[in-house]
Amino acid sequence: MISAKAQLEVRQFARVGLAARLIDPTSVSPPTNPACCVQIRAPVTGRILKIVQDSEAVVQAGTPLIDIGDPADLEVVADLLSTDAVQIRVDAPVRIDGWGGAPMQGRVTRVDPAGFVKVSALGIEEQRVRTTIDFTEPPEAWSRLGHDYRVIVHVTAWSADDVLSVPVGALFRRDEDWAVFRLKDGRASTTIVKVGHRNGRVAEVMSGLSAGDQVILHPSDRIKHGVAVSAREER
Repeated sequence: MISAKAQLEVRQFARVGLAARLIDPTSVSPPTNPACCVQIRAPVTGRILKIVQDSEAVVQAGTPLIDIGDPADLEVVADLLSTDAVQIRVDAPVRIDGWGGAPMQGRVTRVDPAGFVKVSALGIEEQRVRTTIDFTEPPEAWSRLGHDYRVIVHVTAWSADDVLSVPVGALFRRDEDWAVFRLKDGRASTTIVKVGHRNGRVAEVMSGLSAGDQVILHPSDRIKHGVAVSAREER
């Protein structure tokens, strides 16, 4: 009995689907908008960002037809490496640039709890994490941005006001440690340093150097411990 009822429901649903395919637009009641055959109301107010279904066709229930959004309510979604995402906290400050206008400020509002695999331009599989960022600038500053525009984000993972730092171009590996060539009495002195936080430009020095010490930037293979060196002015 239960099986018979289930089969009857299946046939009824199939009949409804077939009837929908056979609907003649001229035989239905006149629509409120004469320019279309069937009026579909969007669940939100906004502007059409993308037309998914260009031409008329039979679609299943729930099939996306258009993308609708509010250009005045934008957010930035960045796919960050998971190794970087673990260092980022909600409300972390962000600098947004590379979009064609002046740099803008933002803040992190969400770091997704799950990552995904993304293949880089070099063909390397990378584990990425979606990070959502809100603008902290007034809307006038980013009013020219739109959906799916490209931006570059710089998220602050750590900051401090009084830090002893050294350019990363002065660092090199000595066995398992980081080292620099410190200028001492006119000669290069190999100095082991303990490095903390760092970015692409500078590194935090935890020990090994003092404020005011001079180090050699981008030392070549001719620089050895004890070699006589002299400072020169940048041109």
